Amino acid sequence: MFEKRECILQANHLVRQFPAPKKKVLTACNDISLEVYRGKTLGIVGESGCGKSTLVRMLMQLEQPDRGEILFHGKNLAEMTAKEKWLNRQKMQMVFQDPLASFHPKRKVIDILTEPLENYKRLKKGEKEAKAKELLRMVELPEDLLWRYPHSMSGGQRQRIGIARALSLEPEILICDEATSALDVSVQKTVIELLVRLQKEKHISMVFICHDIALIQSFAHQIAVMYLGHVVELLPGEQVGSHGAHPYTQALLQALFSVRDDRRKEIEGLEGEVPSPCDLPKGCPFWSRCRYGTETCREEKPKLKEIAPGHLAACHRL
Repeated sequence: MFEKRECILQANHLVRQFPAPKKKVLTACNDISLEVYRGKTLGIVGESGCGKSTLVRMLMQLEQPDRGEILFHGKNLAEMTAKEKWLNRQKMQMVFQDPLASFHPKRKVIDILTEPLENYKRLKKGEKEAKAKELLRMVELPEDLLWRYPHSMSGGQRQRIGIARALSLEPEILICDEATSALDVSVQKTVIELLVRLQKEKHISMVFICHDIALIQSFAHQIAVMYLGHVVELLPGEQVGSHGAHPYTQALLQALFSVRDDRRKEIEGLEGEVPSPCDLPKGCPFWSRCRYGTETCREEKPKLKEIAPGHLAACHRL
């Protein structure tokens, strides 16, 4: 579906585990392989605790994988020197779920926006105010916000400041970790429209973490569905609603509510509890909650395989 030569970030068989009480091991990410393409958006969707945030922390080198590798333009990030990693961080920037927590509470917007440029010596003396105003215009905010503190602004304004700060270094990849989950629905829409516009203008790639499969399918070019540390399905974004094949993907879609739906339609929820990541099932991680589960599913873990062009799923039924 995408040209291999346009792949700029590649995660190969990533595994991340953490020590847990009683000498157990919590597996947050289990054998994850994904690719990010130039100018495209990779959406990652799944329930809380499925390993989405741990994955993006590894991509940003905030966590080191226990196994596997991350290649940026074909170069293994783990093999870079400390200086190379620091320089490379300009090319991959992150927008956090809670912008207020990622801002210094005693710094004004002008300082927040220009701090990355100052850190990398990319801002000449006397250009600070002009550059900050340019960044505000880029995210459609008034210039008079320069002299305000983050706590005096709305959530939507703060998230736009976070986006402007992340894009100030002109990165190749923008990673958004639940960047809209704390916003009102109407504000979510405008922030997504802003990100889509900036992506087209700057030809940047995005990795977007989200709980809402309806939201992510509206703009992502490719979507990875995660469950209990595994990628269970990977498919083109526009095909999720019509071609989502894994039972977990289908369950997420069936749980959606719309005011346009037939009132007689019942919203179907998933039954059962998510297994503990400290005690992963022997077979399919979704087996205990799947309506189609068989003995084979319980005993043998399905591999992610291609079931259609550009569409992969990990299910014995497919």
